Amino acid sequence: MQRKRLIVGISGASAPILGVRTLELMQSLPEVEVHLVLTKGAERTISLEVGRTLSEVQALADVVYAPDDYAASISSGSFLTEGMIVIPCSMNTLACIASCITKDLLTRAAAVVLKEGRKLVLVPRESPLHIGHLRKMVEVAELGARIAPPIPSFYHHPESVEELIDHVVGRALEIFGFELPGMKRWSSPRAD
Repeated sequence: MQRKRLIVGISGASAPILGVRTLELMQSLPEVEVHLVLTKGAERTISLEVGRTLSEVQALADVVYAPDDYAASISSGSFLTEGMIVIPCSMNTLACIASCITKDLLTRAAAVVLKEGRKLVLVPRESPLHIGHLRKMVEVAELGARIAPPIPSFYHHPESVEELIDHVVGRALEIFGFELPGMKRWSSPRAD
């Protein structure tokens, strides 16, 4: 049986830990083959914010592509995937996707996912948002993308930043139908 494929894109937005943690948590889903593409900006923010080397992060994926490799399999609609998550997604990357501008392999892969009608999940990392950001979010949503801002929930009573991150990542991956082990869900409080 062929494994499902998910493209994970990490842009140069702040909080690349979200993308790195996505790769780490995907290790618990051996039925999914992870294809990783980073932007040049991501390579820099990973070293600045995460304290991991690029090769350490790349080792978490099954297949890794160079940011400018337009001949990569993920640049073609004939390469079957479940879709793509861009986590974190810079507003520059989101705006390019919304405007159908393919400036690198990440934006090309996102365009392919959209044109093929597959799931594209964008996890924008920007705050506050101005009207231009909001308009581009509407545009990309109208194209078929799902916007999943990394807004933490607290009903699962997180005890660390790591638990908040894991919950954000878990909720985003659920859009693809992937369920991470140990994901805590809301349950209605019982009346006494």
